[in-house]
Amino acid sequence: MASPSRPSIVATGLRKSYGDKVVLDGIDLEIAEGTIFALLGPNGAGKTTTVQILSTLIDADGGDARIGGHDLTREPDAVRGLIGVTGQFSAVDNLLTGRENLSLMADLRHLDRATGRRRAVELLEQFDLTEAAGKPVSTYSGGMRRRLDLAMTLVGEPRVIFLDEPTTGLDPRSRRAMWQIIRDLVAGGVTILLTTQYLEEADQLADRVAFLDHGRLIAEGTPRELKRLIPGGHVVLQFADLAGLDSAVHTLGATARDDAALTLRFPSDGGVGSLRSLLDQLDRASIDVASLSVHTPDLDDVFLTLTGQPDNERAMAR
Repeated sequence: MASPSRPSIVATGLRKSYGDKVVLDGIDLEIAEGTIFALLGPNGAGKTTTVQILSTLIDADGGDARIGGHDLTREPDAVRGLIGVTGQFSAVDNLLTGRENLSLMADLRHLDRATGRRRAVELLEQFDLTEAAGKPVSTYSGGMRRRLDLAMTLVGEPRVIFLDEPTTGLDPRSRRAMWQIIRDLVAGGVTILLTTQYLEEADQLADRVAFLDHGRLIAEGTPRELKRLIPGGHVVLQFADLAGLDSAVHTLGATARDDAALTLRFPSDGGVGSLRSLLDQLDRASIDVASLSVHTPDLDDVFLTLTGQPDNERAMAR
């Protein structure tokens, strides 16, 4: 059996208030090295405050945290040497070229000229920006700007990266390209703490997910574990005519039917075994099914159930 990864980020009892408003109310986190941890929650839940504390941008009012074994309060410079931060809004300079932006970051990281030039070439190639390297960033597409933004974060080769809504505003193709870049980073041993407004993104990327609400962690686990908390998995069967629908109701028992759509909703976990059993029952009764669709709870359902947010407030922003 492979030994578990050591923790890269450990936080205990983190607290933060602004006046009478409690933003973080004693949260605990443990994030394994070389994994993606997604922190989700409604507006004002404390996600960005958590990232700001862990990335040494602001101080906590209480609690302790260690990044890569270094104490956040006593060794902030050591922590900063290990981390990189990509915020929701791009930090690139529109008047500079892509290459010049990377060179500027290399200077800020105190890399010597030769090392900085080498890192810029490597990152331009890694992020498919070589052809655009000499062009002003003002001419870049949104996806190119986000790739450059992340490339600038990587100039110092951080082992821990905080990604605060890294794909906001990107088209689906650019978003998936960014997902692959993130996966490649983790495959190289980098640890990522991700906040996102796209629950599908967390489902696709995260090894573990935590839901934050009113400054408290209310659930944590793998995406699969969290989705199991929520009932409501079902199969929707559609029939060619009302006679087929009636026969299916008689065969399967009490289920939710829709005569206008000629559909029948049947509780199911969506597993292969349960679907096979359901279809076998219908086959033995010589009932033809025109179409079948499976719905299992997703992270949207988990979010809605745990936080009680109405549909129009599901956006997971700062």
